Formats: sequence, C-alpha cells, structure tokens
Amino acid sequence: MSNDRLSGKRVLITGGARGIGAALAQRLSERGARVALAGLEPELLEQTAAGIRAPWRELDVADREQVDGVIPELADALGGLDIVVANAGIAKQVPMVGGDPEVMERTLAVNALGTYYTLRAAAPLIAHRGGYALATASLAAAVHAPLMGAYSASKAAVEAIGNTLRWELHGTGARVGVAYYAELDTDMTSRGFSTQAGSTLLGGRKSVTVVTPLSAAINALERGINRRARLIWAPWWIAPLLPGRMIAQRVAELKPMPDLKRALEIARDERAEFTTAQPDSPVWREPR
Repeated sequence: MSNDRLSGKRVLITGGARGIGAALAQRLSERGARVALAGLEPELLEQTAAGIRAPWRELDVADREQVDGVIPELADALGGLDIVVANAGIAKQVPMVGGDPEVMERTLAVNALGTYYTLRAAAPLIAHRGGYALATASLAAAVHAPLMGAYSASKAAVEAIGNTLRWELHGTGARVGVAYYAELDTDMTSRGFSTQAGSTLLGGRKSVTVVTPLSAAINALERGINRRARLIWAPWWIAPLLPGRMIAQRVAELKPMPDLKRALEIARDERAEFTTAQPDSPVWREPR
C-alpha cells in the first residue's frame, strides 16, 4: 500500500534503532517514503535499516559536531530532505532533592539539546514548500510527575523548541509539528518503570496511565506527518489535556501516592540505567 503524499518523500529519523523510530521507519517505507536512520545501538540500527534498505549512521544527538556532520550526510544519501523526525530520547528516574544531578544533565543533553541540534542542522534542508519537521515531546511536557523531573523538563523544552522553530520557518513553506505521547508499549516505558523506586511509587503497577499499543502512536504519526500537522498525539485522550494542562497538573497532584516518600528514598540510592545506553561523552560520566 502506498500513500500519494508520502510516496517518494525523503525522511530522516533519529532514534531509529527501536521503539517509535524503528516502527515509524517501517511504516513510512511501506507507504513509499525513502527513509534514513540515525541513532545509537548500531547493531539494532543496522537491522532496522536493512529491512527497509535505508542508509543509516551511528549518532549521539547530544554531540553537536556529530549531528552537524551526520544530518547533511544522510540527506545527501537521500538526494535531499523533505521530513525530519527528531525522535531520539532517553529517560531515567531522578528525585529533585538528593538525586544524581548528572541524570538531569544527560537527559537535557540528549532530549532537549539533541532535538535542538537535530532541527538546527535539518531546518535549512526542509525549509521548502512541502518540508516538515517533527519534534518528539510527551505528555510529560504538560503534566509533571514525581521522579520524572528530568524527563518532564527536557520534553517541555522540546515543545518550546518545536513551537519556536515553527514561527521562525514561517514563510519558507515548511511546517513544524510537536508530538505528544502517554506511556506506549515500548522499551522506554518498560525499562523506565521497572525500577524498585518506580514500582514503589506506582504501588506495583507498570505505568502511571494505561499502556497504549505502539501501533496507535504509529497510526497517529502517519496521519499527522501526511498532513504536516501542528500537533500529533497518542492516545486520543491526550488532546483535551494539552490546552487544559494547568488543570490536568492539579488533578494529577491530587492522586494519592501513599508511598511517595519511600519511593524517593529508594531512588536516591538505586543505580538504575537510562532507557538507552549512553556513550562516554564530555557531558556524561558514570559516577564511581
């Protein structure tokens, strides 16, 4: 099956090794798009790329020099660029008080600065009639939960970056969208809440909300990218929360969390991993 609007489009996706990035690459390729992938985990990335015959490059989006080299290189491999999806992201629980500050630093480096670096490098290439950039935010940009301060801060920044770029590209013919998801059935969700602190906070449940099938997000992304939409969301109930985020935050804060204090104490000492293993870079060193 092909989609007339997507067929032949040249698409670059970061964070393409697994999860949303890999599934979206597969879907867009099935619709006739020409896809290029960038990200960490080169073995998984190569497997994903091989299945759709896509060019790929290993890339740490938190490294600006790497981004400035890889994005144009992959665009050249496609013969130009129509769509960029800044999808690479990580998560790790951290208490605001007593937590490891390097978790905040690395999360912001990958999710916020990585999105900025990606869109900064790709914007001149998609700044044409029909061009589209998509920044991957989250419901966490609008509603902020305990232990998720680093992730929430980074995704709020992603939302701001996308909104600002949309304004700045006005008049070029390009459009910019921001995507919002609740917990999806991906490695990020399962790894992110598999910690002792997370289980304590949620009273043994697997997520804050009901886990949504990944296919719901991919369907929403296909529709949104096809329309070059300003906003994309999955599942459906996120839509009314975005304009009413101040009310949604207050409602969320009223939810009982009887083990919050204990969960925070556990999280301060727990050696959890990021949802994607991170390279040794100038902005991150594993504590000894």
